[in-house]
Amino acid sequence: MSERSARAKKRMELLRQMTRIRRFEERCVELYSATAIRGFMHLYIGEEAVAAGVMQGIGPEDNVVSTYREHGHALARGIPMAAVMAEMYGRTTGCSHGRGGSMHLFDAGRRFYGGNAIVGGGLPVATGFALADAMRGRPLVTVCLFGDGAVSEGEFHESLNLAALWRLPLLFACENNLYAMGTALKRAQSETDLAVHAASYGVPSWPVDGMNALEVADAVDHAVEAIRAGAGPHFLELRTYRFRAHSMYDAERYRDKAEVRRWKERDPLPALAATLRAEDRVTAKDIAAVESEVDAEIDAAVAAAEQGPLEPPEELTRFVYSEQS
Repeated sequence: MSERSARAKKRMELLRQMTRIRRFEERCVELYSATAIRGFMHLYIGEEAVAAGVMQGIGPEDNVVSTYREHGHALARGIPMAAVMAEMYGRTTGCSHGRGGSMHLFDAGRRFYGGNAIVGGGLPVATGFALADAMRGRPLVTVCLFGDGAVSEGEFHESLNLAALWRLPLLFACENNLYAMGTALKRAQSETDLAVHAASYGVPSWPVDGMNALEVADAVDHAVEAIRAGAGPHFLELRTYRFRAHSMYDAERYRDKAEVRRWKERDPLPALAATLRAEDRVTAKDIAAVESEVDAEIDAAVAAAEQGPLEPPEELTRFVYSEQS
């Protein structure tokens, strides 16, 4: 395979993963409105370039620690869509056996450790994974994804400090979508350049256009290569934007609609598709084929989820305490 063909293949895979995430969540909105999915649900629509770019840059043995807005992370990591959808339905065939739901997707086999409903809660967990790998001499990287709201939490500063002090193999991937729930970044941080916060701990840090999957992928490749070479933790401020409200319960009265429209003009899916057509000889027919494949995958995932069993009532207290082996 030529270098150009290899590049085009990687770019098409980015587009495929972004399309899977977007279409999956759009279907989840329909299912939530029909009460097939219940509970809290935080959508990732608009931020797909981050998940696709980050997951393409790491290996299957690396660790991923995520947030409650993690559908896109889980799908791009390789958790089967049917297992994610079944978890949304609360079925035992879900990746967390129906006990986690939207905010607690988990797959130890794919080294995907959360979904974490606590803002900033994944940061010390990721630091622990990286410390364990460093102590055991394993050449692995831990990626910790979190939002801009987590920068206000004490765990952020504690984790950055320890990771820098111990030169841990840890990539801090901050998804800065400008709003911690309903609070604008400029109302919560005196320094809105979040890369500066991490740099104050001596961690190599830089901002990245989180609406551009190619730039995200390049930044992650650069950071992961340095981390594997022993350079210690790195921090990426991935500047992105969620097109939907914070959650399905959010009235979204804190953002100007004109601002949302402006960001939608930078939608990462059509932007990447346009680049592929211009630079990689990808046709509209190629892109339509990807969309058709994704639609079929979603239909199959929904059908499988609807057939999945609910947990028997007598099992509800199981796993409250660890079981004796």
